[in-house]
Amino acid sequence: MKLTVNGEALELDAGNLADLLAKLDYEGDWLATAVNGELVHREERTAHSLKEGDRIEILSPMQGG
Repeated sequence: MKLTVNGEALELDAGNLADLLAKLDYEGDWLATAVNGELVHREERTAHSLKEGDRIEILSPMQGG
């Protein structure tokens, strides 16, 4: 399926947002995720099915100063 992740076009097999994060090696409770501009809470990632053409944004906090 064709998806856009953080502005990059990708061809991936991922049934839901949690699957996508695992395939892309994103881990941690501090990730923020949005699909097509709508925030998807951590508890909803497994239930949030992905569709062809979805735009996903994945943000993680940076440390430092």
